[in-house]
Amino acid sequence: MDNQSQVINKQRIAESFSKAASTYDSVAALQRDIGHQLLTQLPAVFPADANVCDLGCGTGYFTEYLVNRCAAPVKLGAVTAVDLAHGMLTHARNMRALAPVNWVCGDAEQLPLASDAVHYLFSSLAIQWCQNYPALFQEIERVLVSGGEAHIATLGPHTLYELREAWACVDSFTHVNQFTDLPELINAMAAASSLTCEVKVANTVLQYAELKQLTHELKALGAHNMNAGQSKGLTAPQRLKAFKHAYEQQRNEHGFLPATYEVYYLTLRKP
Repeated sequence: MDNQSQVINKQRIAESFSKAASTYDSVAALQRDIGHQLLTQLPAVFPADANVCDLGCGTGYFTEYLVNRCAAPVKLGAVTAVDLAHGMLTHARNMRALAPVNWVCGDAEQLPLASDAVHYLFSSLAIQWCQNYPALFQEIERVLVSGGEAHIATLGPHTLYELREAWACVDSFTHVNQFTDLPELINAMAAASSLTCEVKVANTVLQYAELKQLTHELKALGAHNMNAGQSKGLTAPQRLKAFKHAYEQQRNEHGFLPATYEVYYLTLRKP
């Protein structure tokens, strides 16, 4: 976990996603698909008086779905939406008329929530930005009620390997976000908590006609490179040209450039 803490810069993450708040939804098709898949693991209607948390709520897209699954009448504060990026929270609050939602700016590793308070925790594509996974799982266990559930989607290290391999042909800098593998996640959870875990793994390959479509999408999502080990200056034109040439070698038989996303779906339960 020390290695993970060295490569993730949370301040940059918060700033990057805050800046991307107004553009995120326009390019988040895959992110919506993953979140909708995660929603299938939750009840169609939450039990009366259940408290729900959307951890890493982003623009509030799935927060709205969670509110709609609450048994009517929905009580004030039934759903708490937490995000590290203040700009995302401001955008979500302004864009979505969700009166029962408590919008909270906070860190998943130090959740600003009461202990034994959450019945269902939903987190789609957020925990891959954590530094300290034992602390994350300790916090999830702390805030869940006994028998409570956390449903999480996160990214594995195979994500965007095509982009990583193309850059590796050019230099030794880190150009692509690095994510933690499943065994390390499970070990961290087992060492730090009594949570039980069920796992599903899925790989999705997106296809792009031009490389600039992928790079534009990553920038609009706020998910461009935020790891340590990257070059401090602007990338020289000749290196960019070499990178593009290397990626072109991966164009498939249908004429498209692939971009792979490795997704872990985790179901955690507190005894």
